[in-house]
Amino acid sequence: MGRRSAIAALLFACAAIAVLACWAWSDRLWALHVDAATTSADASDVWAKADSLPHDQYGELVRQGYRIFVDTPHYARRYSGNALSCGNCHLDAGQRANASPMWAAWGMYPMYLAKTNAVNTFEERIQQCFRFSMNGVPPPQGSQELRALTVYAQWLAKGQPVGVALPGRGFATVQGTGVDGDPQHGHALYAQRCAVCHGGNGEGKREESGKYLFPPLWGWHSFNKGAGMYRAPMLAAFLKANMPYGNANLADQEALDLAAWITQQKRWPDPRKPLISRFFQD
Repeated sequence: MGRRSAIAALLFACAAIAVLACWAWSDRLWALHVDAATTSADASDVWAKADSLPHDQYGELVRQGYRIFVDTPHYARRYSGNALSCGNCHLDAGQRANASPMWAAWGMYPMYLAKTNAVNTFEERIQQCFRFSMNGVPPPQGSQELRALTVYAQWLAKGQPVGVALPGRGFATVQGTGVDGDPQHGHALYAQRCAVCHGGNGEGKREESGKYLFPPLWGWHSFNKGAGMYRAPMLAAFLKANMPYGNANLADQEALDLAAWITQQKRWPDPRKPLISRFFQD
């Protein structure tokens, strides 16, 4: 009986090791597979350019970075904690002006960030995105995912000056209206203008495959309270410049009202807060 138990334990251990090995390598394997479903119409030109690169180490990293960028929960699932992808904030696969494009961000790092009260590298900034916007775990330095995203951003920024704040960098500023955002008006606006894509409860909209066509704006699959988008002025600036998608036409006050409503909804707490106080955060 003892011998049988030992054999069973050994088999179980081997099976567990095999499962862990498959999990650890799954992202590397997916990165070698071109999934047409990750290429949206708005980002197809970026993919066409990336796919035309030589099939050397650099070209493969750019292509992997693109895949992670447009479908982060799939291609970086070891570190992703929600349903959001990099491309949900950095639109058109990181190309669109006034949607924090990568071609304008890359050359500004290393850069001082008030959020950390330190000079951060570009890699550290990506790690912060995973921790807050993705509500996940920062990919460690040297990880395949972090290297791929960094190389992808560098590729998009080729030919751009370094250390110059280019037009279209970040999000366009919403002009002060003299009136605070009104969440109740924002609620009404959301039902009229946003719910058709993002759902009546901010839950987003999925394709049949399960991939999100439109991201969730609050709830447990959205960004946490430490994310930049949780700051109503930044969210309002993004909305003003980019929403409705493909036909941005919000007035400044409408963007402020929508941001006030969205940031009041339930979401994961800021992971920087002490464990107990996180769940009592405003």
